[in-house]
Amino acid sequence: MNPRTAPVAGAAAARRRRRLHPGPGGPGGAVGTGPRKVASASAAASTLSEPPQRTQESQTRTRALGLSMEKSAASTEPQGPRPVLGRDSVQVPDDQDFRSFRSECEAQTGWNLTYSKAGVSVWVQAMEMDRTLHKIKCRMECHDVPAETLYDVLHDIEYRKKWDSNVIETFDIARLTVNADVGYYSWRCPKPLKNRDVITLRSWLPMGTDYIIMNYSVKHPKYPPRKDLVRAVSIQTGYLIQSTGPKSCIITYLAQVDPKGSLPKWVVNKSSQFLAPKAMKKMYKACVKYPEWKQKHQPHFKPWLHPEQSPLPCLALSELSVQHADSLENIDESAVAESREERMSSAGGGGEGSDDDTSLT
Repeated sequence: MNPRTAPVAGAAAARRRRRLHPGPGGPGGAVGTGPRKVASASAAASTLSEPPQRTQESQTRTRALGLSMEKSAASTEPQGPRPVLGRDSVQVPDDQDFRSFRSECEAQTGWNLTYSKAGVSVWVQAMEMDRTLHKIKCRMECHDVPAETLYDVLHDIEYRKKWDSNVIETFDIARLTVNADVGYYSWRCPKPLKNRDVITLRSWLPMGTDYIIMNYSVKHPKYPPRKDLVRAVSIQTGYLIQSTGPKSCIITYLAQVDPKGSLPKWVVNKSSQFLAPKAMKKMYKACVKYPEWKQKHQPHFKPWLHPEQSPLPCLALSELSVQHADSLENIDESAVAESREERMSSAGGGGEGSDDDTSLT
């Protein structure tokens, strides 16, 4: 829900992306409400891990936020989805990667609609190469929630700990550029499945009045797989936030995850029919309450908007490597039956977002 940008942490049972605190706190305030030009991911990525000089901070922040950079002609050309399965080295996504992710979020061919109710829709897609690999796409209409607020909620890791009841632990590890970092996210899976965790490289980019947050799995030498958790693999996960007005937006969550194991059919069905809609609605509630909460919790601290605020240490890309699924242990849980507690939870109507949210105050 980082995009650990994994907001559908509930749907993470079958496929989750990383901590979309995305994982998924900045100064002063909200992003300006006026139109923004398309930012260049390449420009932001070219700002190396070293802290920028104070005289360069305003230029760096402008590039990261897309406030006043000239619009690249190439950035407006439609591009087909770029393959993500053959990634050989760790790289910060560039402009084409962001365009490709957006195209995939907006694509309709090959997707099967499994849920549509009260402004929330869910689609699934099975991968031909491996039927244990599934892609899920969730879309929600958000009334009374500006795109800027939703973007902040997905970034604010401290707030995520308040509203994401599936999170076990989440934290940022290091920053790579002004719009990319690496972090950890672990989450609860439906009982009696084993819980999962993931290390991901997350990047983000404002594009006009829209926003993208996305991530993929990497290996960090100081955070190897844990014995008490199954290390999952985010092939590509993220969010597309599209503004539809001053106080409304549409969010699309797209996840292609290898949960590292053969999951029972009830998990796949439950994720698309119950967990994903429930998580999206819970995120909407969190967005509505965020402005009031943020006013009481470092209201001017938003390093995703103001990179000079980031307290994270710098990390070179050479310290990371791509996390390939075939290098991790497979856990066969295909015969695991759903627990009575989980069945009761599904039958109780929680899919309508009825979780208690008093912790958001």
